[in-house]
Amino acid sequence: MAVFNFYSVGCVLLLITLTWRTSTGLPLHTLSAENCGDSFKKLLDNVRDLLRLKSDVLCHGIASDTMEVRSKPDTALACAPSLTQNSGCMMQRNSSFNESECLMNIMEDLAHYDAAIKSYINSPLRSPEEKDALRPTLGIIQSLRKNCSLMPNGVSNSSEEDAAQMWGSDTFSNRQKMCKKMRGFHVRTITINRAICYISSGEHRK
Repeated sequence: MAVFNFYSVGCVLLLITLTWRTSTGLPLHTLSAENCGDSFKKLLDNVRDLLRLKSDVLCHGIASDTMEVRSKPDTALACAPSLTQNSGCMMQRNSSFNESECLMNIMEDLAHYDAAIKSYINSPLRSPEEKDALRPTLGIIQSLRKNCSLMPNGVSNSSEEDAAQMWGSDTFSNRQKMCKKMRGFHVRTITINRAICYISSGEHRK
């Protein structure tokens, strides 16, 4: 798990806006892509509104420039274009864009945040207000995993087991961790939406 300042993610987001290369992965059917695109946009809007409108619930008293971004799987790298020129960014991808690898990382991210938010909601060391704030986000994630699974056989991982060990016995520390995690999730949903938009367009298969 990596902790970043908000200003340090510009390099990662820049990679997603560069020219994409030809994919060697599995195609995403047009109808499914359109439906999933709308659902992923809904998730992005929800997380953004959660941090903006419910910040007093999740992030009260917590520094506003820190967050946690998952370092594994590395969706930002898996869904990044091949670099065609020298870059000052630390994260680089020398191989061609692989659609199936990108989608696999996205689904692993959803599995992780599904398990993390669900375990936090079920924890006795959280307020009713936090539960109410996070439940809509959890619902969207679970709907995406059920109805917009982008990989043929789903994703197998240890997210449930990992989430069980995520929360401690201190209420403030847990809330601080969840606040930083949701800030990182906001950045990750931006990356995911840009990747889904590009894959849905079919430009990489031309």
